[in-house]
Amino acid sequence: MELPTPADLRQRRTELGLTQSELAEKAEVSQPLIARIEGGDVDPRLSTLRRIVNALEQAESDVIHAADLMNEAVVSVSPDDPVSEAARKMEEEAYSQLAVIQDGIPVGSISQSDLVQLDSEARNESVEQHMSESFPTVSKDASLDEISNLLEHYKAVMITEAGETVGIITEADVAARLS
Repeated sequence: MELPTPADLRQRRTELGLTQSELAEKAEVSQPLIARIEGGDVDPRLSTLRRIVNALEQAESDVIHAADLMNEAVVSVSPDDPVSEAARKMEEEAYSQLAVIQDGIPVGSISQSDLVQLDSEARNESVEQHMSESFPTVSKDASLDEISNLLEHYKAVMITEAGETVGIITEADVAARLS
């Protein structure tokens, strides 16, 4: 586990738009202690540092939701489309996977690794015959923590509203937002 430096803590706090007093209140420590830690005048106990980091993470997840990260333009294929159409879209968009959507509802996914093993005759077969499970779905108000946890196991997260697909989030979207 890499511990944040005083500069890291100050930068993260300011990026979140928090004052030292607000962070102190959230972490249940004093404002002068936050100032001394950020100034490098004092090395906090691990338990104090943990409370400060947890308060920053909570503030971050309060601020960033799926609606803030998602791409509304979802490049997808239908289960009935030929595999060649999925391959064309992946190449054209420079994506390694696509959502498979039927009537606005995510029903599967297809990736380059699904296509690599196929012979030339399979190019005319339907996507449905070669697709994998669907990416997980969350609502627009899902937190960054929830999305990050899902992205540890899946290549993308679908955003749905009343069952309809309204967006998609990948690791690249999260990285771009946090960088």
